[in-house]
Amino acid sequence: MRLGVLDIGSNTVHLLVADARPGGRPLGTTSHRTVLRLMRYLAPDGSIKEDGIRALEGAVTEARDHAAAEAVDELLATATSAVREATNGAEVIERIEAALGQPLQVLGGETEARFTFLAVRRWFGWSAGRILLFDIGGGSLELASGSDELPERAASVPLGAGRMTLGFLPDDPPGEAAVDRLRAHAADVLAPVAREFRALPKPDHVVGSSKAIRSLAKLAGYPMPGWSGIDRMVLPRAALASWIPRLARLPASARQELPGITADRTMQIVAGAVVLHEAMTVLRVEELEVSPWALREGVLLRYIESLTWG
Repeated sequence: MRLGVLDIGSNTVHLLVADARPGGRPLGTTSHRTVLRLMRYLAPDGSIKEDGIRALEGAVTEARDHAAAEAVDELLATATSAVREATNGAEVIERIEAALGQPLQVLGGETEARFTFLAVRRWFGWSAGRILLFDIGGGSLELASGSDELPERAASVPLGAGRMTLGFLPDDPPGEAAVDRLRAHAADVLAPVAREFRALPKPDHVVGSSKAIRSLAKLAGYPMPGWSGIDRMVLPRAALASWIPRLARLPASARQELPGITADRTMQIVAGAVVLHEAMTVLRVEELEVSPWALREGVLLRYIESLTWG
């Protein structure tokens, strides 16, 4: 069975096509991405502007056509924080569904964290024990912790890399004072969540699963002994901290020359680094491992599971 997962996020509209069967590991065949950075299209009242909605419609139509060309049997379409929190979200959803020709599932923040946690659990396996998860999107930061496939605790906070870039680091380059303001804001937002997560048992593995974290791991991390590639990268907090001042001094055009920083991440990577470092600090995490599986794989796995169990 060929499945497609369409993830309409704050930064991209991303289609993953995979061959799947009940009880088997899903095998990705193709991936199609359109970079939108929806946060650029937000009006002061929190609505998505008309040109942003049209850009969404175009990206969704392109993804739908790509799924049809790949002979996808079922398209699982989801949207996260940018659509979820827009004041005109109902209109945006209606227009996306019209472009898709099918319903759209809008995920709440904790649901997003749970799907991602499932993917990470399956990637690392039961032997990983208790996992603490960080996932940074364009609009929000998700955290989850637990020893099972469903996390014991899941949370979502509005500290996404795109949102924080617009709100705290609008200049290019942003400079140290702006970075300090963002760091203080992130600490305030994370404080109550951190208290809850610190009260849980200590994790056996700390994992980061988003594109922003994978980019930062390629920049400041290292591969685990005996492994190569992003599948087993480790990102130390100290190494991340050493890169933040350098990233903040560089203009976006120069950042994309660095290892792991792609053109679509140059504007947001400083905010992503600051938020991740602060989250690791308040949760007393010295290093994290990178998971190549994240939200899209979690949605896919849950759907396959529904076919298996009915």
